[in-house]
Amino acid sequence: MEPLSEQRILENLRQEQDYSAQYYAAWWLGKMRSRHPDALPLLLRCLGYLNQNDTHADQRGVALNAIRALGLLQDDAATHALIQLLQSDDYTVREEAARSLGSIRAEAAIQPICHRLSSGIEQAGAEQNGSPRLREPCEALLEALGDIGLNTAQVTATLHPFQHHPRPLVRAAACRALLQLTHEVHFGEELIRLLQHPEPLVRRGALLDLGATGWTGALTAIQDASVEASLKLVALRGLAESRDATRDSTTVLDAMDALL
Repeated sequence: MEPLSEQRILENLRQEQDYSAQYYAAWWLGKMRSRHPDALPLLLRCLGYLNQNDTHADQRGVALNAIRALGLLQDDAATHALIQLLQSDDYTVREEAARSLGSIRAEAAIQPICHRLSSGIEQAGAEQNGSPRLREPCEALLEALGDIGLNTAQVTATLHPFQHHPRPLVRAAACRALLQLTHEVHFGEELIRLLQHPEPLVRRGALLDLGATGWTGALTAIQDASVEASLKLVALRGLAESRDATRDSTTVLDAMDALL
């Protein structure tokens, strides 16, 4: 089967009868980092599905893929629409919007993200009634603050309480963001300690968080972690590519070669 052209992908996103074609098209535009002038407007239009009172599950799926794609395109023009989605009643919509705002490094999102987290671990970080989910997608919101990269008193005051959250992955997200913003090594050391956690999911999350920070002081800990080699490669690539990398990436690239 011939691969679809970008023009056909755009046509599939433009039509509104075949949601599976729209779903794939939104994913494709993000994956390929499309710079076609129609890509951004069409992805933003897909967010309109979330404004309907009776949003179909397939429409919601298209909208979620559009949110993710907007983050991958990293176009500031999507910032306002994504910030509006932080007010959604849909937990996953808020979560994906936060991640995309972090990818865009949208400084305008700092205030609304801090507002979502302002009630701290007792409220924003508390479990929903009858659900293991927290009231807010804390991991995504915390990580977004670190990815945006603006170190202000408001941001650090928002982040610090979540270092003491009972869930290790929330603590990891807070330490990741604080390390990115302050470059204080003790936040990285807490992430390294989480690499010894008995739960594989926590070890994987801490590993990827270390990679995202660009802190090459974690190199040996990443190499020695009890985590799959494929994830170690992802984390090492994060070290090598991060804008916050603290030393020459040659040593990191050598470590990647050793894993291959």
